[in-house]
Amino acid sequence: MTRTFQRSPVALAVLALLFEEPMHPYRMQQLIKERGKDQVINVQRRASLYQTIGQLLKAGLISVRETARDERFPERTIYQLTSQGRRAATEWMREMLSTPTPEFPEFPAAISLLPLLTPEDAAHQLELREARLAAQIAAMDEAVEKYAQGLPRLFLLEEEYIRAVLETELKWVRGLIADLRSGEITWSEEWMRANMPPQED
Repeated sequence: MTRTFQRSPVALAVLALLFEEPMHPYRMQQLIKERGKDQVINVQRRASLYQTIGQLLKAGLISVRETARDERFPERTIYQLTSQGRRAATEWMREMLSTPTPEFPEFPAAISLLPLLTPEDAAHQLELREARLAAQIAAMDEAVEKYAQGLPRLFLLEEEYIRAVLETELKWVRGLIADLRSGEITWSEEWMRANMPPQED
């Protein structure tokens, strides 16, 4: 019986790769990196990939096809997609494309707690972020120019999306820095005590 599985980008990537053909985890990790998908799918730690594969196996979404033995390499388990896995991959894709879900990245959390720093310190840290965002965009443009020659746009959509998000963030950060430097947004301990929202009983 297939148990409920909590989907994740890594799990979806595993199912998508097994759509292509049966393969072992090391090959999955290499393909994700070679295709540039590691910008949106975190497979830096191989242990987390193996953990996800183990969970997919227990859930009945993939199965062991064979164990390959080669004198040059350690024993490798080759996995394949099950019919349940095929259905799950399609359902997850539809849900992930159509339905925004709450995510909790660090930056918005830090912005929500900005008064932990002084306005001057906050502006300085944001200026560091501004420079890093600009460098990240430039590096992405350079990388795409190198490996994207002749590739259809379909295979570059995630880079296009990431760049658009980075550009939007950079513009917003620059605006916030300007407001902090001009004093339009400022605070002090006294100001915070006087302006904090009232607590509900």
